[in-house]
Amino acid sequence: MRTDIRRTVRLLAVLALCTVGAGAAAGCGNAEDGNGGAGDRGTESAPQLGARARQVADAWDGSEAAEEWHEGYYPMEAVVQLPENGLRSEADRRAYETGNFDLRGKLPAAPHKSGQVTWKSGSSLTTPLMEAEKAYTTLDRDSSPGPRLTVTGARLGEMTVVTTRGPATVPAWLFTVEGYATPLKRAAVSPSKLPAPPIKPLRQEEVPTDVLAPLGGLTEVATDSRSITVVATHGSCDDGPTVAVLETSGSVVLSASVAGSEDGICTGELRGKKVPLKLDRPVGKRIVLDAFTGRPVPYSEWPRTSRSWS
Repeated sequence: MRTDIRRTVRLLAVLALCTVGAGAAAGCGNAEDGNGGAGDRGTESAPQLGARARQVADAWDGSEAAEEWHEGYYPMEAVVQLPENGLRSEADRRAYETGNFDLRGKLPAAPHKSGQVTWKSGSSLTTPLMEAEKAYTTLDRDSSPGPRLTVTGARLGEMTVVTTRGPATVPAWLFTVEGYATPLKRAAVSPSKLPAPPIKPLRQEEVPTDVLAPLGGLTEVATDSRSITVVATHGSCDDGPTVAVLETSGSVVLSASVAGSEDGICTGELRGKKVPLKLDRPVGKRIVLDAFTGRPVPYSEWPRTSRSWS
């Protein structure tokens, strides 16, 4: 019997906390830039891997869930945009990263109950408008000692956000930050609710991570949409993650696994590695899916902890 069974089970349990449904959870490790074999669209680690990917693709392609997905608003980049030219000092950058803010002044109420997300194609979506106070609380996440950014007011404006349907103009709260001539922008609308997936996720006990594991998130889609970068997670006693790709007309299904698992006692440390992947054709309107969860791969700001739209 393998002596690393306990390590595999523990890694699976932590992976479940760090992926779909909760976003990147605090304490889930740091990402390493990955190249080379980690992103090869190569050999499957087990026959079940390819079969599961095909099941996920068949379930989603042409489904009601896919139709609902294509009508939603799902950001694929940060919904916070820093003042022009970025933050001016290391102290300010640390304050922003840790969520250390001070509010001096009164934030305005939202002038409307709903806002409009508009895509370049001309299509639009009406969605509830977030109050300025709620938007501010997503920035002000901490109250620990150290440097802080001071917000003195806000006004409602707009910003452009890259989404699964391309760039969109969305309502945004423009926060005035002490010491900066231009505002810090935060989208004033929340992502759409995910449709109910047409296939169930795998259970942790069903498959070891060297066969199939959940992904940590999608961090980048290239301008030409032919390359994507995902975060794949692995443990401290293996050779790192691999990601296989199945492309169909309606989806791109990604199957992550852990290569070279070693026997022996290992720590419970979870690591993330950015894995670049080359596609046969642009992502376009296709849905990027996780074979393990059977759900769309959420956008991630890994290694920064952030709440995913999933």
